[in-house]
Amino acid sequence: MTHAHHPHDTTRAPATARPLPRSIAVYTGSALGASPAVAEQVRAFGSALAKEGITVVYGGGRVGLMGVLADSALAAGGKVVGVMPRSLVNSELAHTELDDLQVVSTMHERKARMAELAEAFVALPGGSGTLEEFFEVWTWGQLGLHTKPVSLLDIDGSWQSLVAMLQDMVNGGFLARRHLDGLVIAKDTDSLLQQLSSWTPPQAKWT
Repeated sequence: MTHAHHPHDTTRAPATARPLPRSIAVYTGSALGASPAVAEQVRAFGSALAKEGITVVYGGGRVGLMGVLADSALAAGGKVVGVMPRSLVNSELAHTELDDLQVVSTMHERKARMAELAEAFVALPGGSGTLEEFFEVWTWGQLGLHTKPVSLLDIDGSWQSLVAMLQDMVNGGFLARRHLDGLVIAKDTDSLLQQLSSWTPPQAKWT
């Protein structure tokens, strides 16, 4: 006996619904930073991702905010995957208690592997390396090379000067407003996850 498809079949989610990403690549500093409050919020973020069942994909380090993130997610029962170039592993910077530490040859391979493993990207406070990783993956999205959300977790206003600079780029005609509008900017974890679940990709740059 065959069953006709019911128009109100609830087994399929509406097209507009986007579940939480199952994995998030997190970019953050290999330094702790000057503010204990920032480290505490990074610790809470790692714990929150673990409790949501979201795999943390990160650079594999045990030092700085990277280490805080990994330790907090692991302590909360989460899965953490690190990706690290062999040269850094050999410097004994690798975290030794991860679920999975993937060792690659170069920094380029590291970023590509993290992008493959993640369904979304978030930058927490950090330095030039954090910015470099954030800008690359955000630019890839603008070019249509992926359709995954990219976000800034604006802990204690840490990204406000960057956001102001990006607004200047829009005003100057160097950055399309839709790409800045498509960047998820959140002050806390709940807001970040809510925005990631409702995100839709902006039109790619050359289309």
